[in-house]
Amino acid sequence: MRKWKIALGTAVALGAISVASVHLLDMGNLSLNAGTAGAAPAPAAFVMPVPVVSVVKKTIPIYLDYAARTEPIRSITLQARIPGYLQEQTAADGVDVRQGDLLYKISPDDFQAALDQAKAQVQRDTATLDYARSNLGRGTELAKSGYLAKDGFDQRTSTLREAQASLALNQAAVRTAELNLSYAEIRAPFGGRLGRNQASVGTLVSVAGTVLNTLVQLDPIYVTFNPSETDLAEIERARANGPIEVEVLLPGQTEASQKGELTFIDNSVDRSTGTITARATIGNGKFTLLPGQYVRVRLHVREQADALMVPQTALGSSQLGKYLYVVGKGNTVDQRLVSLGPTSGDQVAILSGVAEGDQVITGNLQKIGPGAPVSPIPEKPAT
Repeated sequence: MRKWKIALGTAVALGAISVASVHLLDMGNLSLNAGTAGAAPAPAAFVMPVPVVSVVKKTIPIYLDYAARTEPIRSITLQARIPGYLQEQTAADGVDVRQGDLLYKISPDDFQAALDQAKAQVQRDTATLDYARSNLGRGTELAKSGYLAKDGFDQRTSTLREAQASLALNQAAVRTAELNLSYAEIRAPFGGRLGRNQASVGTLVSVAGTVLNTLVQLDPIYVTFNPSETDLAEIERARANGPIEVEVLLPGQTEASQKGELTFIDNSVDRSTGTITARATIGNGKFTLLPGQYVRVRLHVREQADALMVPQTALGSSQLGKYLYVVGKGNTVDQRLVSLGPTSGDQVAILSGVAEGDQVITGNLQKIGPGAPVSPIPEKPAT
C-alpha cells in the first residue's frame, strides 16, 4: 500500500513538471513571435533632392566696364557786358531754360539815351550830307560854265565827302548803342540749367567783373572714363567695326539707365597711370545725369558665340579655385574645377570644366559633397 502511494505521488509530480515545461515553452514561443512581429525594416539611405539646370551655349555681349564721371558739354559763367544796376532776375535759380530765354535785365535808361543821341546825330549828318550833295551839284554846273573856280569846286567836293564820313561814323555809333542796349538783357546762349544766383537785384555790376550765375548744358552730356592701355587695342578694334555703344549705370543699378556712343579717345597715354582719357556722349533728355556724378560705363566691344553659360549661384569656391557640382553617373555628385569667363546678367561663361548639356546643381550646395547621391529636379526656365 505504501509503495502504491509513493508511485502515485511520483507520477503526479512528473505530470506537473511536464505541464510547467510545456507552459514555459509556449511562453518562449509567444515572446519570440512577438519580438519578430514588432521589428521595423531597416530604413533606406536618404537621397538629397537638388535643383539642376543644363549647361547651354549662347551668344553673349562682351563689355568693358569702367568707373566714370559726368561732365557738361558746355558750362559758362553769366556776366554783364555793360555796366549798370541789375534791374531784374527773370529766371529763378535752378530752372531749366531754353536758348534765348531772358535771364537778367540791367537798367537800360543810360543806353537808351545814348541810342537816341546817336540817332539824332545821324539825322543831323543826313541833312548836312543832302545839302553838301546839292551844293556840289550846283558847283559842277558853275564850273562847266566857268563861273566857279577850281578851288571852290574842290572845297564843295571835300565838304560832301566829310558829310558822308560823318554820317557813316554816327551810323556806327547807332549800331554800338543798339548793341549796348541789347546787352541790358542777358539771355541764355544755349539750353541748360541755371545755378544759384550770385548778384541780388540792385547790385551795380561791372563789365566781365560781377558773376551773376552759371549755366550748364545737360542734354546731351559727357561721361569721361580712363581705360587701361591694355584695353586700348580691343577698343580700337571695336571702333574699326563701327560706333561703340556705351551704357551708363547709376550707383546701385544693374541695368543701364542711359545709352550713348564713344565719341573721343585722347591722343596719348598717361605715363604715371598707364591709362588714356576717353569720353562718351550720352543723351540726357530727362536730366537724370548731372555734371560731376560718379557712374559706371560699359562699352559693348563685341559678341562671343557658343559661350557655355551657368547661373552664378551654382559656383562654389575652395582653396583650389572655383568649382561646380554636376550630376554624375548613378545620380551622384561630381565636383568640377572650372575657369570663368565673362558674365551676362545672372549667368557666367565657363571656359573649361563642363560641357554643353551637363546637369549643374544650383541649390542645396551646403548639404552635398562629391560622391553624394542626389535626386535631380530640373528647374523651370524663367518666364
